[in-house]
Amino acid sequence: MSDSEAEQDAQRGQEIAQRVRGALTAALPGLERAIDELLVVYMAGGHCLLEGVPGIGKTLLARGFAEALGQTFHRVQFTPDLMPSDVTGTNVFDPSAGAFHLVPGPIFTDVLMADEINRTPPKTQAALLEGMQERQVSIDGTSYPLSARFFVVATQNPLEFEGTYPLPEAQVDRFLLRVRMEPPAADSELELYRRAVRGELAGWRSDDEVVALRLDEGEADALRQASAAAHVEESVLGYLLQLATAVRESPHVELGPSPRGALSLLEAARGWAVLRGRDYVRPDDLKRLLEPGWGHRLLLSAESELEGFSAASVLQGVAATVPVPH
Repeated sequence: MSDSEAEQDAQRGQEIAQRVRGALTAALPGLERAIDELLVVYMAGGHCLLEGVPGIGKTLLARGFAEALGQTFHRVQFTPDLMPSDVTGTNVFDPSAGAFHLVPGPIFTDVLMADEINRTPPKTQAALLEGMQERQVSIDGTSYPLSARFFVVATQNPLEFEGTYPLPEAQVDRFLLRVRMEPPAADSELELYRRAVRGELAGWRSDDEVVALRLDEGEADALRQASAAAHVEESVLGYLLQLATAVRESPHVELGPSPRGALSLLEAARGWAVLRGRDYVRPDDLKRLLEPGWGHRLLLSAESELEGFSAASVLQGVAATVPVPH
């Protein structure tokens, strides 16, 4: 790809992303940070883990995003008794035809919301693994392709641990970013109240549409691949390696980011650059996404956790000590 083509693709990706961002922020005020990071995940071709307390708008954000993309959307409520076949589907015998036929599960969609993914046992969580990595599912020994646009938005409550099953490292590593959803600022929350009184709060109390925007297939596909338009200098790649090495060698870390985790951060940074209207990655793009990109991938030592260290504090320390290339 030539420099002029990369610049044109970056401009197109940024234009489409800003349209989606504008529609979502208008419908969901106060969630701008989460919207930006969700867009970055999609632009980089990955999957997203939304983390926030109940009632903060996780389902609305996922549904509104699917609406804006103009794509099919399925939501699965993960519960302790959910079976893998409830996600992937199963073969059912048809007496009239004398044969089995596939009844597809909700995973056969463009955008899948795995709601409260940590409330279901690991066996059912694993039903998503193949689909998230290979874009296919295996049912009774036969592989079935998923949508080329397949995108998982999983949610979990960061505070409630009773009756939950922490995601294993292999599952966590499939999520490009963990997007932490915080309560909106006071002025944004007050605006929510005003719009509710006026009856203008779309989607919060019904199945009405969240946003009116609908991208066409070409625009959605261009957005899904937009991060590839961002150029990366050799010095930025070296900076990424230094960051990964410093985290892995930290005395507080037992398990650091894998090479796939480092590549995920790189792709997210390319998406962030395009979202900001650039066709090149800056070191600050990596720093901006360091915690959402690697925070869920780190395993700290028990001693460090007892001493009050967290993934966020370790990553902040690394970002402050690794020299930024100029």
